[in-house]
Amino acid sequence: MPAAVDLSVNVGALRLSNPILAASGTFGYGVEFAHLVDLNRLGGIVVKGLSIEPIAGAPAPRLCETPSGMLNAVGLQNIGVRAFVAEKLPELRQYRTAVVANVFGYTVDEYVAVIRVLEGAEGLAAYELNISCPNTEHGGIQFGSDPQMVLQVVSAARQATPRPIWVKLSPNVTDIGVIARAAENAGADALTVANTYQAMSIDAQTRKSRLGRATGGLSGPAIKPLTLRLVYEARRTVKIPVVALGGIEKADDVLEYVIAGASAVQVGTANFSEPRACIEILNQLEKACKNNNINTINSLIGTFQADCP
Repeated sequence: MPAAVDLSVNVGALRLSNPILAASGTFGYGVEFAHLVDLNRLGGIVVKGLSIEPIAGAPAPRLCETPSGMLNAVGLQNIGVRAFVAEKLPELRQYRTAVVANVFGYTVDEYVAVIRVLEGAEGLAAYELNISCPNTEHGGIQFGSDPQMVLQVVSAARQATPRPIWVKLSPNVTDIGVIARAAENAGADALTVANTYQAMSIDAQTRKSRLGRATGGLSGPAIKPLTLRLVYEARRTVKIPVVALGGIEKADDVLEYVIAGASAVQVGTANFSEPRACIEILNQLEKACKNNNINTINSLIGTFQADCP
């Protein structure tokens, strides 16, 4: 009988039972899926993005199917960090799964304010900074598109907490390596690569957007080849771990990202069509490792052979 596969991974100082996490914005606050998914089997849950005050979100429609993908314009709707601590986090503490709080703001002070509220609560393993938000103090330019602003917001977050900080990078940049280095230099413990791609869909009959706003974020299988390159480039640039995110639907997708250099992955869009996607991918991954005599998933991290045949 084949030996059990060791799927445990380390993302910096944080040890996960396996490399499969539910991505922010696709799994609610986690507790909504508890009747469908054994949350204890997940490597982690990255909760819906949290802001200092509740946000109603963008107008409908918020989702639109595209070839091999999906556009979304949810507008970061959330109940606010204080309500999360009071209402959701106590339920999440019942599970062994690592809980990562996705944090965002429109100024540096807002990021810090959210973290300070969360610092007073137990049950969180790490923070994930969403730096794809517009900085209202600098004309609306995204934090994640300018290395100096990345340095500023990550440094401020680093000073506000001893907990691990993951920085979720935007793919909508010229050189992701420059942004990755800025996050690492500011004290990030890991990088999440990457957020959605800016895109749009037009109804030719109405000549209007198929979303409630002109543009949205593209996710799903269509983006995997693009993000796979970003993971590879980011991992070559920095020494801190990379958590991959983009178009993961099956075990082979996980293996590709791990070989490219990811220590763990997040499953996003797949959760919309199949709420048990994370568990199914985890089962497939264990089977694939056994079939290929891979005793530990760690042995595959960053083993991509760059020399072409």
